[in-house]
Amino acid sequence: MGYPSLNRHSHPTAVLIIVENLPVPFDRRVWQEARALREAGYQVSIICPKSRGFEKSRETLEGIEIYRHRLWEASGPLGYLVEYAWALTAEFLLALRVYAGKRFRIIHACNPPDLIFLVALFFKLLGVRFIFDHHDLNPELWEAKFGNRPGLFHGLLCLAERLTFRTANVSIATNESYREVALTRGKMPPERVFIVRSSPDLAKVRRAPPQPELKQGRPFLVVYLGTMGPQEGVDLLIESAAHLVNEKQRRDVSFVMIGGGSEIPRLKAQAAARGIDSFVTFTGRISDDELAAYLSTADVCAAPDPKNPMNDKSTMNKILEYMAYARPVVLFDLT
Repeated sequence: MGYPSLNRHSHPTAVLIIVENLPVPFDRRVWQEARALREAGYQVSIICPKSRGFEKSRETLEGIEIYRHRLWEASGPLGYLVEYAWALTAEFLLALRVYAGKRFRIIHACNPPDLIFLVALFFKLLGVRFIFDHHDLNPELWEAKFGNRPGLFHGLLCLAERLTFRTANVSIATNESYREVALTRGKMPPERVFIVRSSPDLAKVRRAPPQPELKQGRPFLVVYLGTMGPQEGVDLLIESAAHLVNEKQRRDVSFVMIGGGSEIPRLKAQAAARGIDSFVTFTGRISDDELAAYLSTADVCAAPDPKNPMNDKSTMNKILEYMAYARPVVLFDLT
């Protein structure tokens, strides 16, 4: 799959993983990949952003070296340019630092954005292989956030995607739809595209007895887990809650929204404007134990991601989390 074979009598092959949008080990997929590589005998380093709870610039966890940089989160096209330029600079400088000590032979880059190939291009001159771990469809993500506007920025995203696939020695897809994108838009040979699905670590899923106090005195609990951005459709879940409470006169359901995201202030204002803020709780990011308690208690879990070109091709991690806890799920009819 693009990884060189290990020689028991030589030094371990070093791998550098770069991920920009989430810190590690919070990014479960990346952390599972890193641990799998370490268990296979590779020497693993990770470059990722800082975030609340993950502020250390440098630490080693389970034998995996983690280098973190600051990240400015943007909300508009020009802001994204600044964010990505800063992140790329930080990633390149940290990659030079790691290479000076480890001489890694592989860069394993996880999007978004589709710009980390620029870092990989430099190291390919030194014989380093580039593996692209395709997490998001960025042209479709742009459309979901800003509407179907094919202008300059959308064109740049399509170009960056093509150049990423062209630079990659191997591409990893999260599902069949993403593999098809790699084969068609990316023009990659089928033998160089592999599907590696995301999944909760079932050995760590902690099902527990329901905790009735989490329902806030009501018989039923609806839980949403995940990022709350423009494309996740959480506003539709708020409107559904308002329909139940106001039109259907249901006073027996609590709604809990778990996770962070740029839309939270607007969603709280929406709940207040609809008069249901006493029925809706936003927890922010919570610990694994708290999450296990909520998912073990929930009567229904919600995935309000609307049907659009991005969501219809993507596999949502929250669906798999809900399934791991054997919860019934309400969602749109996506592929």
